[in-house]
Amino acid sequence: MKEYFNLQYHLLNRKIVEIGFSPRVGYSLAIIAFYGISVVLFSSTEFAAYIYPFIPFSIVSKLSGKRRNDFLKTIFSVTNYQKIRVLENLMIVLPFLVFMLYEQSFLMAIILVSISVLMSIINFENSFNYTIPTPFSKKPFEFTAGFRKTFYIFPLAYFLTFKSIHVENFNLGIFSLLLITGAVLSYYSKPENEFFVWSFSLSPKYFLLNKIKIGLLNFSLLSLPVMISLIIFFPNESKSLVVFLLLSYIYILTVILAKYSAYPNEMNLLETMLIGFSLLFPPILLAIIPFFYTKSINQLNPILEND
Repeated sequence: MKEYFNLQYHLLNRKIVEIGFSPRVGYSLAIIAFYGISVVLFSSTEFAAYIYPFIPFSIVSKLSGKRRNDFLKTIFSVTNYQKIRVLENLMIVLPFLVFMLYEQSFLMAIILVSISVLMSIINFENSFNYTIPTPFSKKPFEFTAGFRKTFYIFPLAYFLTFKSIHVENFNLGIFSLLLITGAVLSYYSKPENEFFVWSFSLSPKYFLLNKIKIGLLNFSLLSLPVMISLIIFFPNESKSLVVFLLLSYIYILTVILAKYSAYPNEMNLLETMLIGFSLLFPPILLAIIPFFYTKSINQLNPILEND
């Protein structure tokens, strides 16, 4: 079991070195970015304690993949496998837990730890053999695959919208929209096989426009019940709602471009840090979006036909 964590540590160091930083610098930058984003989030909204746990939950959920866990089970005994799953989940949530305790968000901290441990014990992917239907076609595979992995978020978001109307709290409705936005952004975390890009038979420019159009349309479909409900019951907050919706569109566009700026590899530390800094200072998007677009065109040119 000790060897497993040593291996993960060395693999992480190797990724940092490949990006161009020494491990010490990489960890230092990660700590600074983590602290900065956490402070801004808690100082920006009273619902930060409810939004914050969604970040480690999304990370921990990626460790629950069937193939990964089946592989671990073939290597380790049942006892060691369970210890590894619990420990790695707790290691991920630990920084978030410390900051939540600092902010005196004790109840959500307890919930964070409890759910993280539960997710390490229960393999949700093995619990269901039923293929969940989606409202999307097979062409935009990000939404077809992503929706099936995060389907539980949408009933929760719609329920929170109902509660926001019931208790007359507009910010809770915004939080439900934030949940949907976060789920959609997670759909673009993994690059697809080059064949699926090549099969579009489009120039890099029109390929990106097509991806952005599909992403924004499908996000609009998922968020429509929330938007309509909030507009009807909070008409005085319509301007704030439109602003938040536009920001969601911009960040979805940014993440799509960031994904293909690193293609066929996964987004590395540079793309992640730039997106993180844009959350702290949104005007920087005016520079980040053209940068990602130019890099995306260059990365896609060898695969797709040019104009």
